[in-house]
Amino acid sequence: MIQGLSHLTFIVKNLDRMEEILTTVLGARKVYDSGSATFSVSKERFFLLGDGEDPIWIATMEGEALPGRTYNHIAFKIGDGDFELYPERIRKLGLDVREGRARVEGEGQSIYFYDDDNHMFELHTGTLDERLRRYAQGRA
Repeated sequence: MIQGLSHLTFIVKNLDRMEEILTTVLGARKVYDSGSATFSVSKERFFLLGDGEDPIWIATMEGEALPGRTYNHIAFKIGDGDFELYPERIRKLGLDVREGRARVEGEGQSIYFYDDDNHMFELHTGTLDERLRRYAQGRA
């Protein structure tokens, strides 16, 4: 039986650049760097994101970038009060911010951005319960 999410892995051309994105924008903490002594298919680094007893494990591995951009993305939960902190962090690194989609009041706010390897990230203030309650009200 699935117990939860184990980790997320991102294949990136430049491990240093992805480390800068993860630590500067998301506040991740690096906990491992393979250097040249790899155990997997390429050089890798591990990061922890979030506080508490179950932080999110993010792995980055050296490799080729995705061939293009899509709407496939990973969304991280942020607090409403922290929403305004993120656009400056993202722009400071020269990352491409994607225009957000039209939203109805009550489903939260989002910031979408791409890394240098065409991965899209979303920073979102809402929850699934909030969205389902809002959608149940219809388009009115």
